[in-house]
Amino acid sequence: MTTLFISDLHLDPARPDITRLFGEFVDGEARSADALYILGDLFEAWVGDDDPSEAGAFVAQKLRALADAGVPVSFIRGNRDFLVGDDFARRAGMAILPDPAVVMLYGKPTLLMHGDLLCTDDVAYQQFRAQTRDPAWQAQFLTQPLVARLAFAEKARAASKARAGELRDAGTMETITDVSPATVAEAFKRYGIDTLIHGHTHRPAVHEANGNTRIVLGDWYEQGSVLRVTAEGAKLSAL
Repeated sequence: MTTLFISDLHLDPARPDITRLFGEFVDGEARSADALYILGDLFEAWVGDDDPSEAGAFVAQKLRALADAGVPVSFIRGNRDFLVGDDFARRAGMAILPDPAVVMLYGKPTLLMHGDLLCTDDVAYQQFRAQTRDPAWQAQFLTQPLVARLAFAEKARAASKARAGELRDAGTMETITDVSPATVAEAFKRYGIDTLIHGHTHRPAVHEANGNTRIVLGDWYEQGSVLRVTAEGAKLSAL
């Protein structure tokens, strides 16, 4: 049996082929899995569980069917969908895990994260993250009309793209937006584990260092990416 991990799908009406691929993955390979973990950024944007988007309804229906078929689904919020709440989780039949979370995989404790908490060199992003994860900020934001929340999300995406362009022009994109090695080392030490799985950076790879293994999931912009973990080991590959 296999446990599956995916992240950074960024499902969006502008990319219906990826939404369709996700549906095929859930209806196909995932049906025979021990469990499915989604480590954040399932959606390109999520402004509240009252969002009537077709993508949200489609995902909830697919994941609910998977859970009803006996495959547990767990989710860690990402930087694009940190407002996914209990109502959507109930509709989708999934459990929302804290970030970070330690789970047992075939008898081995493993640390799971979305991954943005590891990117501590990006000070501006960490400040934005702290603000938007504050319960008071979220409660106030969710009282706004849906159209206002959608406008905020669009503005935030535009600002993110502009800043990425500035970092590329300055030659600092690769370092600022990737994980901090010191922060990764501190996470291994703090939790006392030797295996970490995360997404966020869109740099799929398996890193081995100092007896620790860090597996970075790939994004779904051009194709799917999945990590398959069994009692014998882990394999990261494209769909």
